[in-house]
Amino acid sequence: MQRYELAVIINPDITEENIPSVLDKMTQLISQLGGATIKVDRWGRRKLAYPIKHYREGEYVVTQLELESNKAGELKASLRLSDEFLRHLLVRLNA
Repeated sequence: MQRYELAVIINPDITEENIPSVLDKMTQLISQLGGATIKVDRWGRRKLAYPIKHYREGEYVVTQLELESNKAGELKASLRLSDEFLRHLLVRLNA
């Protein structure tokens, strides 16, 4: 299992009350791929450096996780297809 750090920007149209359910969906996706979520750190709503899909702000979340390296592509593809996430960045950590 490799350790990864996943940074996502959640769509600002999602209300504050619905963000926990979006985060649950993300952790369930990681679990379905055979991974484990170690830590979820919400940074809150921040202004974007440039517009993404006509949005100027988004909810930032950084997650540390463990996942088999061959499943990382599937995780990125699933996040790309979801309308709830504007952007994501998955980085492998050296352990």
